[in-house]
Amino acid sequence: MAAATPARSQRVFLNHLDSHCGRGVGEYLSKCVVGASLEDLEEDEGEDENTSDAEVSNLKGGQRPKEGVYQVVGTLSKVESNKPSFAVETYAVSSRDELLSHLLECEIILYNITEDANQIEEATWAASALHTEMQRFETLKIFILISTIMSWAKSKPLDPEDSEIAFTDEDYRRRKSHPNFIDHINAEKLVLKLGKTNKRKFSTYVVASGLQYGAGEGILHYFFKMAWLSETPSIPVFGDGNNFIPTIHVLDLAAVLQNIADHRPKTHYIVAVDESMHTLKELIKCISKNVGPGKIKMIPRENAFLSKELTQSHLDMLLVNLRMEAMFLKDNFSIKWVAQTGLVENIEEILKEYKESRGLLPLKIYIHGPPGVGKSTIAENLCKHYKLHHIKIKDVVSETIANLEKIVAPKEVEADDMGEEGEDDEEESENIEEAQELLDGIKQSMEQNGSRKHQVLKWDLGHLDDQYVIKFTKDKLKTMPCRNQGYVLDGFPETYDQAKELFNLEDEDEEEEIKGRIPKCDKLITPEFVISLTAPDEFLKNRIINLPESVVAGTHYTQDRFLISLNLFRELNTEDETVLNYFDELEIHPQIIDVAKFEDPENRIIVKEIIKEIGEPRNYGLTDEEKEKLERKAAEKHLVKEAEEVAEQERKEAAERAERKEKWEEWNKRLAEVKRQEEELLEAQSIPLRNYLMKHVMPTLTQGLNECCKIRPDDPVDFLVRQNISSRTILKSNQINIKF
Repeated sequence: MAAATPARSQRVFLNHLDSHCGRGVGEYLSKCVVGASLEDLEEDEGEDENTSDAEVSNLKGGQRPKEGVYQVVGTLSKVESNKPSFAVETYAVSSRDELLSHLLECEIILYNITEDANQIEEATWAASALHTEMQRFETLKIFILISTIMSWAKSKPLDPEDSEIAFTDEDYRRRKSHPNFIDHINAEKLVLKLGKTNKRKFSTYVVASGLQYGAGEGILHYFFKMAWLSETPSIPVFGDGNNFIPTIHVLDLAAVLQNIADHRPKTHYIVAVDESMHTLKELIKCISKNVGPGKIKMIPRENAFLSKELTQSHLDMLLVNLRMEAMFLKDNFSIKWVAQTGLVENIEEILKEYKESRGLLPLKIYIHGPPGVGKSTIAENLCKHYKLHHIKIKDVVSETIANLEKIVAPKEVEADDMGEEGEDDEEESENIEEAQELLDGIKQSMEQNGSRKHQVLKWDLGHLDDQYVIKFTKDKLKTMPCRNQGYVLDGFPETYDQAKELFNLEDEDEEEEIKGRIPKCDKLITPEFVISLTAPDEFLKNRIINLPESVVAGTHYTQDRFLISLNLFRELNTEDETVLNYFDELEIHPQIIDVAKFEDPENRIIVKEIIKEIGEPRNYGLTDEEKEKLERKAAEKHLVKEAEEVAEQERKEAAERAERKEKWEEWNKRLAEVKRQEEELLEAQSIPLRNYLMKHVMPTLTQGLNECCKIRPDDPVDFLVRQNISSRTILKSNQINIKF
């Protein structure tokens, strides 16, 4: 057979590359060789199985072919979105003329209107604009409108007496749209009409897609997320759930589009649904069983509108009741189906895709340490940070016993569960005898061990044997919530044998253990991280002594019980085979933290150290509401802090002003006192001189002035001077006489 000519690459335009459908279709086509689907189905079946496996591997993330593949370009739904890795180019279109220029560069134009009704106007404009320009086309351009089966939602049954007859592609002229999807059916009619003018230049197709799931789950993501987070005991089903919903995996939809581009069929209206005919109840029951709590609950249709995550369009699609069969796909296309039989039959593969696309991985942590070291407090903080399940043995045993009692209880008691359904209900009703036998064994174990006063069991449930505790714990770790999100195992197991029995594979050969080979652990439930908290006995005793009486009452932290528990822990951790040795053998090396080194009564620093070791969360991040709430709290905290800083600054300034004023007043007071003292001193010093002047000088001066007035000399000053000299001479002679 002659070597095939290498296929020529074709440019494909797709709107909203960052949407659920856009990502799935765009990534799929970017790995497809142009014309690959033209091979006959018989040839595909005759090929070696390894080739098919390689193609599937290539499809799911392997190296894509470099030559002859579809080159995907397009727009983004959000300006801030990053360019997808599979896209050759992305456009931030500012005008219709610019968008048209990009469309004219492409051989195939895909417009998806299943996720955003606002794209209908742009899609119809694009088809009309291309139709106007088709005389300038050098080669055929194909326009494919990805619409929805909601344009069939109100179609009258083909046979009024037999509602189970499914619609096929040939019945598209009889379709009647849902009232909220009138624009969709009008767009379909326009696109089909534009393609009839010149099919050699411009050919148009309409694909009526079923409800899309896979690679992130699309509309069904609401139920997947609710089941994954396990925040409710049951998953809601709107109405009676008996409505049939046509579905298709998003990669199978991409394969349909690939086949249309390659085959260019004469039929221009194609229904794209898988072979399943599942009801809403069946779909949600499957999701709940394989992802979440395993139970569903019927709620009125009106309550569905209370959900903030589901739009009106989503609810219309989930409540549609329609049977459809894609006959054209079966007869004419070569499709390597991902989920030909639908979601229910392929739930395991779909669940793998869901986890990978959302980055959801379980996080399993075991916390070990003596009583009073803070295991439960730290476990609660880790569970809150990582959204994990806190596994406390006391709660596990209590919950298991309560469930067993519920199974063996009379059916009348179970009437409280009206409206809830689960896969376990029928199994529980069939295993009443087994449940009763297990309850009897538990009761007998508690009675026998209860008489042994020297035994101490932290969970305080009548000294239950290890075999029961390990069985209950293992069953708990294998539940869907723990398998999905993960867990923090609080303080159990305590011994090497308990850990070995809990985590080892049940079918491990005993002979291999005898030879010294380390048994394989059950990776499904074995922890990834082991945190060992240590502290001296004196530190632990002081911590317990300082606890409030309200906290200690009813716990094993009472003086006698705490000391016994602490001594038992020390005994179990002095042997060669401790629980930490078990994890070391599995190469899960513990992170040892000395609690006494941290002056941290609330364990905040320790929790940060553990988070630093474990890394980022692997679960759903914060919702928009949670982010908004945290931002609001942070803003309020920032404002309060600013107000406190301003108040503190004002207080400091006021204190400084008051201090300066006080010092100024004290200075003025001292200055006044100094002045007063100086004045008093001067006054005291001037008294003898004043007396002397008054006694000896003033009379002479007065006499001189009187004489001056009488005589009136020409020079009064000279006269007074002479008079003063004569007076001083007389005064001196008087002083001499007085002295002698």
